[in-house]
Amino acid sequence: MTVTYSSKVANATFFGFHRLLCKWRGSIYKLLYREFLVFAGFYTAISLVYRLLLTGAQKRYFEKLSIYCDRYAEQIPVTFVLGFYVTLVVNRWWNQFVNLPWPDRLMLLISSSVHGRDEHGRLLRRTLMRYVNLTSLLIFRSVSTAVYKRFPTMDHVVEAGFMTADERKLFDHLKSPHLKYWVPFIWFGNLAAKARKEGRIRDSVDLQSLMTEMNRYRSWCSLLFGYDWVGIPLVYTQVVTLAVYTFFFACLIGRQFLDPTKGYAGHDLDLYVPVFTLLQFFFYAGWLKVAEQLINPFGEDDDDFETNWCIDRNLQVSLLAVDEMHMSLPKMKRDIYWDDSAARPPYTLAAADYCIPSFLGSTVQMTPPQPSQGAKRESGA
Repeated sequence: MTVTYSSKVANATFFGFHRLLCKWRGSIYKLLYREFLVFAGFYTAISLVYRLLLTGAQKRYFEKLSIYCDRYAEQIPVTFVLGFYVTLVVNRWWNQFVNLPWPDRLMLLISSSVHGRDEHGRLLRRTLMRYVNLTSLLIFRSVSTAVYKRFPTMDHVVEAGFMTADERKLFDHLKSPHLKYWVPFIWFGNLAAKARKEGRIRDSVDLQSLMTEMNRYRSWCSLLFGYDWVGIPLVYTQVVTLAVYTFFFACLIGRQFLDPTKGYAGHDLDLYVPVFTLLQFFFYAGWLKVAEQLINPFGEDDDDFETNWCIDRNLQVSLLAVDEMHMSLPKMKRDIYWDDSAARPPYTLAAADYCIPSFLGSTVQMTPPQPSQGAKRESGA
C-alpha cells in the first residue's frame, strides 16, 4: 500500500520532519537494513583480522593497501553518476503516475451523450464503460505483478465480469503475436458507431468527442506499455550499481583505522567504529535503493502504485456514473445567496485567521508623491 504522509507535513514546524523518521513501512531503514548489517559485519571482520590475527609484516602490508584503497576510492564519481541516475528514475516514476488511465472523462461523456433510459440504453452505456475498464485491466495485467497475481488467466478476467464468454471466444479467435489490449478499443469504436446509427448518440459531434477521449485513454495505456517495454538502458543501471558497490568494497579496506603509532597521515585516532563511513554507506546505498524501488512502480513494494485499487475504483465509479446517475438530477432550488451580490461563505472560529482582505496590488499601500514647490507655482500660473 502506498505510504501517505501528506497530513503530517501540512505545516512547517520546528523539527517537523522528525516524526517521519520513526516510520518503518516504506522507510529507508526497511529497505537498507540488510545491506547495512552486511557492510558493518564485513568491516568488523576485516578490522578484527587486522588487529588480532596478522603478524607485524602482514600488518605493514595491509596498512599500505588500506592507504592505497582510501586514496583511489575517491576517484570513483559516485555522487555524480548516482545523482543523475536517481533524477532520471524519479522523473520516469512520476511520468508513469500522471499517465495512469483514469476513465472519469469517458464516463462523463458516455453518461451525457448515450441516451435512452430503457434496457437497451442502459446495456449500451454499461457495455461501453466495461470495454474501457477491460482495456486498462489488460494493460495492468501485462505490467503489474500484483494485478497478474489477481488475474493470472483470461478465465479469471471472465469470472470477474470484465469480459463475457462470447467476447472471450472472439478475443481468443483473433490470432495475433502481439499483446491484444487494443481489442476492446475496436469493440468500443464499433459499438459507438452503431449507437450513432440507432440514434442513441444524437449528434456526430458527440460521437467525435467520445472517440477523441477514447483515443486519449488509449494513449495512456500505450504509454504504460511503452514504459514497461523500454526501460532505462541496462548498461547505465549496471554502471551505477558497480560504481556504488566498488566504492564501498574499497572502503572496507581503505576506511580501516590503522595503528596510530605508525604516524600515517590521517590516522591519528583509533575509534574502532567508522561513524562517517557508515553514514556515507547509508546515504549512498540508500540513494541506490530509492532508484531500485522507483524504477518499476508496478511491483509490490511499499510505495508502488495501487493498481488493484485503481481497477476496483474505476469499475465501481464508472458503472455508477453511466447507469444509476444517468439523467438523475437533484431538484433545482434557489441557493442561499440568491439575493446577495457579495456572497461570502461563513468561517468557523478555527478558520477565522484565514479571513483576509483581497489583494489589490503591491502599490496600494504606497503614499502618492507630493508635488514640489516649483510645480505648484507653475500649476498656479
